[in-house]
Amino acid sequence: MSQTSDITCEQRIQEAKKWAMIVYALQAASFVIGVTYIAALMIDYLKAPIAKGTWVESHFTWQIRTFWFSLLWGVLAAISMMWMVGMVILTADILWMVYRIVVGWVRLTDNKPAYPEGIPPIEGNPPELGE
Repeated sequence: MSQTSDITCEQRIQEAKKWAMIVYALQAASFVIGVTYIAALMIDYLKAPIAKGTWVESHFTWQIRTFWFSLLWGVLAAISMMWMVGMVILTADILWMVYRIVVGWVRLTDNKPAYPEGIPPIEGNPPELGE
């Protein structure tokens, strides 16, 4: 019985890992074809439940946060473009996105969680049970 659940868990990890890899590829492709960034977010939200409770779950969280924070900084850059500080913000945002995609993809390939120290909660989220 234990062997069956181990196989099922391993299959879930492999399936989640495959989808996380696809999302990293879509995020990277978004520098050329912007709409793939939105497709990556949709896949993240649709496929995240299969990774629940596995080390791959951290990659889905990492990818989702990468999208929302890069969007936030992109909007702030666009608003502040008339003061030229927007170019600095936009450059920093793009560099940060590249960092997040590369580091996440490398950690996924090495079978490591995206956050080595565990998934940090976003301020305002209730803490997990048992903390």
